[in-house]
Amino acid sequence: MSEQNTKPNARGLGRGLSALLGDSPVERSEETKVASPKELPIELLRPNPNQPRRTFDPTELAALAETIKAHGIVQPIVIREEEATPGYYSIIAGERRWRAAQIAGLHKVPVVLRQFDDLQTLQVAIVENLQRQDLNAIEEAMAFGQLMDRFGYNQQNIADTIGKSRAYVANTIRLLGLPREVQDLVINGMLSAGHARAALAAHDPLNAAKEMVNKKLSVREAEALVSKSQIEREKVSRETSQFDADARALAEDLSSVLGLAVEIKHRGDKGGNLQISYNSLEQLDEICRRLSNGV
Repeated sequence: MSEQNTKPNARGLGRGLSALLGDSPVERSEETKVASPKELPIELLRPNPNQPRRTFDPTELAALAETIKAHGIVQPIVIREEEATPGYYSIIAGERRWRAAQIAGLHKVPVVLRQFDDLQTLQVAIVENLQRQDLNAIEEAMAFGQLMDRFGYNQQNIADTIGKSRAYVANTIRLLGLPREVQDLVINGMLSAGHARAALAAHDPLNAAKEMVNKKLSVREAEALVSKSQIEREKVSRETSQFDADARALAEDLSSVLGLAVEIKHRGDKGGNLQISYNSLEQLDEICRRLSNGV
C-alpha cells in the first residue's frame, strides 16, 4: 500500500477513534454517515476474525454484564454486514460489550451500521483497544503485523496511525520473536511488555522469563538479571576461547608424540574428553603399551 493511501487514515486515527468512525463533523463523509443506533438480535452479530484482542478476562466480563443489567448498553456496538452471509454482521468495535450482553441475558443490542472495508475495520479495532488499553503487548504486536502483512503498512505508517513513536512500534513487533511459551506468559498477564523486552535480550529467553515470574522481579530487576547473565556468558566465552587455543596446542603436541590424531574437548569445571584416534589394532596396541610404560 502506498504512502498516499495510508496517510489520510493515519491522520484520522491519530486524532482518535471518533474521527475514524466519522463522529466528527469535519471528518464525516457520505460513506460513513449512518442513522441513529438501532437494535438487532444478539445472535446476528459475530466476532471479527481479525479482532486484535484475543483474550477476554471472565471476571471483567462478569462485572460489565452486571453493569449492563443495571443500565443497559450505553455505547452502541459498531458493525458491518458480512458480504458472504447477508443478514449477519461482523463486529467492528464493541465485542467486549457483545460478550457481556450475552452473559447479562440480553436478546437485542444497540448497533450502528458502517460501510467499512477490511482495512478500516482492522484500524478501528486496533485503535479502540489501544485507547482502552485492552490489548496485551503480544496482541498489539500481532495487530501491527496484520497491518504490515495484509495492508502494506510500514513501521512509520503504524506509528502515525496510533500516535506513538516508530521505536515503540519496532520494539513491540520484536516481541513476536519470543518463544511461544514466553508470549503466553505475556498474554496471561504474568509478564509485562517491559519484562518481555528484557527476556528478548537474554541468551535463553524462556528460562529468563520463568525466573522473572518465579522471583516476581520488577522490570528493572529483570533487566539487571539479563545484563548480569550476559556479562557472565561473555566472561566464560573469553575463558573458553583462551583454553581452546591452549587445548589445540596441547593436542598437537600429543599428536606429534603419538603419531596419531588427538582431540581435546574441555567443558570448564565439568572436565572434558581426550580423544585419540587409531586406524588399526597395531596402533591401539602401541597406545596401550605407551600408556602402560608412561609413554
